[in-house]
Amino acid sequence: MSGSAPRYDLVSLNVFRVVAQERNVTRAARLCHLAVSAVSKRISELEDQVGVPLFIRHARGMGLTPAGETMLHYVERVHGDLRLMQLELNEHGSGATGHIRLQAITSALTNHLTPDLASFMSLYPRVDFDIEERVGRSIVQAVAEGRADVGIVAADTAALDLETFAYRRERLVVIAAADHLLAGRDRVSFAETLDHEFIGPHVESSMNALLSRQAALLQRGIRQRVRISSFEAMCRLAAIRLGLCVLPESIVRPYLKPMKLVALELDEAWASRAIVVVVRRYSALSPVAKAFVGHLRP
Repeated sequence: MSGSAPRYDLVSLNVFRVVAQERNVTRAARLCHLAVSAVSKRISELEDQVGVPLFIRHARGMGLTPAGETMLHYVERVHGDLRLMQLELNEHGSGATGHIRLQAITSALTNHLTPDLASFMSLYPRVDFDIEERVGRSIVQAVAEGRADVGIVAADTAALDLETFAYRRERLVVIAAADHLLAGRDRVSFAETLDHEFIGPHVESSMNALLSRQAALLQRGIRQRVRISSFEAMCRLAAIRLGLCVLPESIVRPYLKPMKLVALELDEAWASRAIVVVVRRYSALSPVAKAFVGHLRP
């Protein structure tokens, strides 16, 4: 049976780190505000604890042994984590401050993000946001290039080398005027809708990419009569019978009765669309940006 893990003294580990950096006990003692004898004693006790020499002593100073190099690697990691922990604890105590640059696709910003932003900002009232509405491809590029801290995109958007986290799911439906030929149906396949004209989203949007890809799999084309980026405008154009459109159900629900529209269930597995959070590197985010990503994750 293996023994218990050794318990290292944080002060001794910091003394070791400073000696390893300075390669000189006298300078390390001055930086640590300790006597030279106290520094030497702590290093000797640490070597006894690990069971191998950590330093090579010579007339001009101290050099690390291979074991010492390994020790320094892990001590630096511990030191960095402790500094980050203290920073985040300080922010909890004084009220976190910071600035988050957020970009999101229209459906996420209109529907899901509004209550999440409100609840986060009530918890962190001193955090400021710059929020931009963009298409998925542009958001991914902005996050990858460091122009945005956090992005919200559809899961089927190519995320390059970004880290992604699950956020929400949304159901896509077919929107039609109440007197459209398909309006009497409860559900419809995408193939059936392709017999009719469409009001299409922005050409660079994730929705356009999704619909174009699904039409290509059916070896069909989409008859795009109009392209427009506003979801509300798409509904208004559908209401005057310019075509069908495919939109998130939760967004179009308020427009159905006033505009005399119907929402038809889209009988496709891909109609349940995942929305994800994207970041360049979670570990490199500021503490408040990490808190925000954590707040968004289900």
